[in-house]
Amino acid sequence: MLYREFDPTAFSRVVFTWHSAWWLFVALLCMGVRDLGYIIRIRVLSDGHLSWWGAVRVIFLWEFTSAVTPSAIGGTSLAILFVNKEGVKVGRSSAMVMATSFLDELYFIVMFPLICLCVSQSRLWDMPGVNGGVTAGLVWVAVAGYSVKLLYLLVLSYGLFRNPRGLKYLLMKCFRWRLLRKWRHSANEAGSDIVRNSYELRRKPLGFWLKTFGATFFSWTARYWVVNALLVAFWAGRYDWGTHFLVFARQLVMWIMMLVSPTPGGSGFAEFVFKEYLGEFLPGAGLAVMMAMLWRLVTYYPYLLAGVFIVPRWVARSFGAGKDTDIKE
Repeated sequence: MLYREFDPTAFSRVVFTWHSAWWLFVALLCMGVRDLGYIIRIRVLSDGHLSWWGAVRVIFLWEFTSAVTPSAIGGTSLAILFVNKEGVKVGRSSAMVMATSFLDELYFIVMFPLICLCVSQSRLWDMPGVNGGVTAGLVWVAVAGYSVKLLYLLVLSYGLFRNPRGLKYLLMKCFRWRLLRKWRHSANEAGSDIVRNSYELRRKPLGFWLKTFGATFFSWTARYWVVNALLVAFWAGRYDWGTHFLVFARQLVMWIMMLVSPTPGGSGFAEFVFKEYLGEFLPGAGLAVMMAMLWRLVTYYPYLLAGVFIVPRWVARSFGAGKDTDIKE
């Protein structure tokens, strides 16, 4: 895609100035706000059992695994281990990770209909110069992604707040498989802890959920403003506030589309959707590929780089010689 779409003459329209440098810094700052929101949320969910540095380590390990696994899987499956190795019991770790998933999915489930109500459907979906079949395909991808998120949220809400024992039963069914049978006793203990901690989550005051959802809201919203900052960096006078809101709305829809991507971190698919779905906001088609790569350099590749430094040290710290390799009960 990069080879076919690369147009050297398009770069003549890009002028790099100190203004550009400042807004590139703002784009990075948005990602910093996003990570800070996640760090605050995971620490609040742990009731202070996680230290600030432990929360930082968990979030960056989580983001790294999300970056190297398919978008449909993400890093959630390993997040319980990350939290557990910071000294939090596995039951509480499981409840914390389920709560974060619940809050993340709730953001999308609430925001997507609001976006559809606030933005004209023709402006949200119509893409000038893009084949109608591609447009229809992306709409169905978004619908499929939203349906998966809604179903997951309903199941998670039922297990977390209504019937945690049912969730434990499902967990035990999974550990009947031959490959997992060795850890069946630990899974039973973890299931009991999940039931106990689920009751604790249900008794949390409204202020607790407002703080955690507030951190979630600012985290995801800050991430979606990254593209807006990149656009202002090079073409400040081209967009009004209405256009900026439309770009923000399309990014949210685009992220829902990326849920069904089978590639690690949505690689390839994310760049394609960016080029097709946000290309109309750029002054030339050749610039869409450049902006897609710049967007990924800010929002995706830094977590791969951070993982190079954090993961080996974390593995040595958690599983090195003399370390306990079992989950903490």
